[in-house]
Amino acid sequence: MIQRRIQMQPTIRLSFLIFALSLPCSIFAQYWQQKVAYKIDVSLNTENHQIKGNEQLIYENHSPDIITRLFFHLYFNAFQPGSDMDLRSIWLPDPDGRIGKRITTLPPSDQGFLKVSKLSISGKELIIKEQGTILEVTLQEPILPGSATTLDIQFEGQVPQQIRRSGRNNKEGIAYSMAQWYPKLCQYDQDGWHPNPYIAREFYGIWGNYEVNITLDKKMVVAATGVLQNPAEISTTPPIEVKKKSKKAVKMPEQTWRFKAGNVHDFVWTADADYKVIERMSADGILLKFYYQPGPNTDSSWRALPPIMDKALSFVNKSYGKYPWPQYSFIQGGDGGMEYPMATLITGERNIGSLVGVSVHEFIHSWFQGALASDEAQYPWMDEGFTSYAESETMQYLKKSGLVSEPAPSDPQLQSNLRMIRYLDSPKNENMAINADHFNTNEAYGVDAYVKGSVFLNQLNYIVGKETFDKAMLDYFNTWKFKHPAGKDVIRVFEKNANMELDWFYTYFVHTTKKIDYSIDSVNGSDKTHIYLSRKGDFPMPVDIAVTRTDGSVTNYTIPLDIMWGVKKVDNGKQMLQLPAWHWVNMQYKMDLDINPALIKSISIDPSKRILDVQSTNQNWEVKP
Repeated sequence: MIQRRIQMQPTIRLSFLIFALSLPCSIFAQYWQQKVAYKIDVSLNTENHQIKGNEQLIYENHSPDIITRLFFHLYFNAFQPGSDMDLRSIWLPDPDGRIGKRITTLPPSDQGFLKVSKLSISGKELIIKEQGTILEVTLQEPILPGSATTLDIQFEGQVPQQIRRSGRNNKEGIAYSMAQWYPKLCQYDQDGWHPNPYIAREFYGIWGNYEVNITLDKKMVVAATGVLQNPAEISTTPPIEVKKKSKKAVKMPEQTWRFKAGNVHDFVWTADADYKVIERMSADGILLKFYYQPGPNTDSSWRALPPIMDKALSFVNKSYGKYPWPQYSFIQGGDGGMEYPMATLITGERNIGSLVGVSVHEFIHSWFQGALASDEAQYPWMDEGFTSYAESETMQYLKKSGLVSEPAPSDPQLQSNLRMIRYLDSPKNENMAINADHFNTNEAYGVDAYVKGSVFLNQLNYIVGKETFDKAMLDYFNTWKFKHPAGKDVIRVFEKNANMELDWFYTYFVHTTKKIDYSIDSVNGSDKTHIYLSRKGDFPMPVDIAVTRTDGSVTNYTIPLDIMWGVKKVDNGKQMLQLPAWHWVNMQYKMDLDINPALIKSISIDPSKRILDVQSTNQNWEVKP
């Protein structure tokens, strides 16, 4: 935890001492959490696609620091020619195809903007400074540790033509995908403020409670984060069209949708006049809602989706931790698939296999982006990679259960390993500790965040053994939900569960691009068998060895790394016989077995095929016929 030196007046020191003593002791073992409460009233004019809103925000300072300024995100400002998002897309060698140069050519009517017209505390207007997608607020009075302040904000904006995540009239005809639509307070944590401009990547937010009232045309159906509070007031039949008798604009009938959501870090909503809604109470007691436009490209897939996602929820709850909110919505909208608290936006004109795949992936983000919510600028792999790993396991479960018939690799984790091995030799390869927006290519970000992040877990599975891995993943969620874990925090959970030291693995895997390569060099002996192994790569790992005898029996050995200070004893139901530790500074290892060589048929390194070894052809030895 980074401490900042602050000269505090005696009264301030006393206030902080009282605040600190009131906190539970365990909070110092993890991280303090800021808290926010939003009350937002927003109206959407569907004629000019503009919004106006009032936002009351209560901000609780749970940090040990005195806060003298605030930062807000103004995401819609990214959709203007010359914005950081526009320039980044122009200069990248492989820009996101959904963006390209589209922002550059937007006419004023299709651009986005979000402006704060007034921001005040107790009626006193504050000094604000806008820089692209970030608003800086200078406080007249600091927010002391343990205190709270209430801000009143007036804002207005224009919904851009749908390009990336947010916007109107997406490619499938959804009227409004309202993500990143309001002035959102930036996160302040043990590393200070996070006023990251909106360039391409994803989000980091403060846990809070939201009350959001959305007023718009009565013909619109609204889907959102949270739970609808006034269903009895919402009309389910289209209003009578008001005919225009003059050239003056006629205001269409409106209604207000009122939503509440607790302990979430963002709020998303969509609106479309043609939404069909399916509701299903899951076996685990979570209400699942599905919003889509009926049509020949959607009907059959979306009708088949609810029971499949019900089963997926049960599997993920059992494997990775219990979903902590009462409801979740799958919503047709956006530009592909994007997760938000209690909801996801996904393009919906898909066959059932594709729709299940994207729905499972975005839903699992509820655990890693929704409830754990690591900083996605610093640790995108902790969300995207872990979600990809869990998605693969969930899809395998659905296929084995007969719920999805689409063809898929028999071992998706092995496929991720193989893709990662190819990438390690690519000139685009970068280490995964780079900030998400600062990779040299989109490809490098995608592989490091999604693929390498998934392989990170697969390597831990190999190191500690499947049984310990499964237990640690549940422990990780239950220990760190709603606490924004950092990279070392997940490793610490695995260390405790495996009774091992794993900091070496984290450093090599996250902060370097070093490669794993182990080989069987030779096998000889008379009464005993001597196996000579080599480490040819610069990434040390424990080594599993399977010895198959001529009678077909298999004995599984494990050679721990000396700096692990521990060893796995069981892996996927198999007892592992421990051999002396391999010292990481030694490039060779001699393995002595009390077995006559004539009784051995074959020897294999990593029989489970989990280790990220770049050269598999030197991992096997067998008796020549």
